[in-house]
Amino acid sequence: MNSGFHFATADWVIISFSIVISFLPAIFFWRRAGQSTAEFFTSGRAAPWWLIGISMVATTFSTDTPNLITNMVREQGVAENWLWWSFLLTGMLTVFVYARLWRRSGVLTDLEFYEIRYSGQAARFLRGFRAIYLGFFFNCAIIATVNLAAAKIASVVLGWPMDRTLIICGIMTIFFASVSGLWGVLVTDSLQFTFTMSGTFAVTWFALKQPAVGGLSGLLAKVPVKTLALLPDFGDWSVALAVFIIPLTVQWWSVWYPGAEPGGGSYIAQRMLASKSEKDAVTGTLLFNVLHYAMRPWPWILTALASTLVFPSLHDISTAFPYVDQSLIGNDLAYPAMMRFLPAGFLGLVVAGTLAAYRSTVETHLNWGTSYLVHDFYRRFMKPGKSEKHYVLVGRLTTAALMVCAGLLTYALGTAKDAFDLILSVGAGTGLIYLLRWFWWRVSAWSEIAAMASSFIVAVGFFIAHKRGVDVPSHISLLATVGITTVVWVGATFLAPATDRATLLKFYELVRPSGAGWAEIRAASGKQPAPDSLAQGMLGWLCGCCFVYSGLFGTGSFLYGRYPQFGAWLVVFVISGVGVWRVLRGFWPAAE
Repeated sequence: MNSGFHFATADWVIISFSIVISFLPAIFFWRRAGQSTAEFFTSGRAAPWWLIGISMVATTFSTDTPNLITNMVREQGVAENWLWWSFLLTGMLTVFVYARLWRRSGVLTDLEFYEIRYSGQAARFLRGFRAIYLGFFFNCAIIATVNLAAAKIASVVLGWPMDRTLIICGIMTIFFASVSGLWGVLVTDSLQFTFTMSGTFAVTWFALKQPAVGGLSGLLAKVPVKTLALLPDFGDWSVALAVFIIPLTVQWWSVWYPGAEPGGGSYIAQRMLASKSEKDAVTGTLLFNVLHYAMRPWPWILTALASTLVFPSLHDISTAFPYVDQSLIGNDLAYPAMMRFLPAGFLGLVVAGTLAAYRSTVETHLNWGTSYLVHDFYRRFMKPGKSEKHYVLVGRLTTAALMVCAGLLTYALGTAKDAFDLILSVGAGTGLIYLLRWFWWRVSAWSEIAAMASSFIVAVGFFIAHKRGVDVPSHISLLATVGITTVVWVGATFLAPATDRATLLKFYELVRPSGAGWAEIRAASGKQPAPDSLAQGMLGWLCGCCFVYSGLFGTGSFLYGRYPQFGAWLVVFVISGVGVWRVLRGFWPAAE
């Protein structure tokens, strides 16, 4: 019985080289990372725009990403990608509205924001609670899903059991993340991004060359038109509503998820805070959104489409890989299954890229989660006033502990998926408050507490209903959660005590948010209005969305051979690109 792919000497040389070169930044930045928590968690606020942009996109490219997209395409067609394409709307809003505000705040983590924006015990509770919830529980769940994807790939490609995969990957990531700090993560991300993208294109190239596919022309001729469609079938209203209408109208601003947070947050905020200027924060985040949404999707999509011809059913995958645990067989496994057609050298390149994608995501989550636990909980509430070296040491130990806990959780995912889905759904409906808190002084810590509590209660209600056999469609539960949560937190905003005036004045003087929502505080401060123009930011948002979407769908039209459509998208791409450039030029005086 086969126990994995055959690796030539060239493959092992490439894999070994990628591992060795990725550890060099950790060794180089060991001493610098140990100087202070600012160096360990935010790279001393000296990172250039191109480095933070590439790091963001490398982090969002994990082992589970191509698997997830393959699963979507095989089950519902290309159009189901709107479930994540819609998040470009919040991504561009972060670029043109929120990036400068985050960098201007000067906080070490986005959770530190709570005690400069809000006041009293409620603000302290928010910071401490979210440090534990996001830094430990939520973070471990995310890392565990990445671990599971890595285990699936290793089971197909290497024939490894899950234990071996988790131990080897865990040792590598613990060593690197605990030693290098954010500087090492950023530099390594830029190196690993080269391996990941090279491997991605290699998988696509050889997938299209398979006889069952017959090249790009054969793919387009054999795959059903419905599967290829960029928009869902509006004849099936329930599908169109779930995968297109709701994501574009509600989901993008209402759901909190790492990498796609309304208003920016988590490791996106971490990268912006690590930038050396507001200008770098803006351009780096723009680069991330362009690469993430316009460049990367099509190689994954083409490979997924090819897999429907090579492995039409799950039975075909199971038959081709009899040594793989049957519990791991699913449509997401079709992506690593397509790696079997890679020749010597290219197989090593793809495995190196896959390992790089895994490490980039996990190392970022370890550094980000540790920053919450150490800076926002341990230093703030348990051991204030210790030396910087003490906090760095605690950070390194916490990094190792997080990885161990996430590794143990990986084993439970197969039986605790409902609980994991519940965790992910808890943040639904809270997104709007993360957008408005920058532009409306009346939003308080009590507003956020009410939003979190109501969202959690509603999510638990739907979870219990599901366990009792009441199956509510996901888009319906999302709308209900958003509606109830919004009513609750808006009510709390007006009924609960407001943030004290001194805190509001200090926050305004530091960040200088624009808009009518701060008119009262602005007048009380006696300061000149902020140089930012909200209207200019929204124009940039519109142009940025058109720019990236036209790049995404223009590329698709070209690959599909729809050249008139490609020409139209190209015109939109050029015009919106000029608009983005002109808006950004207006930002530079304020950003420098």
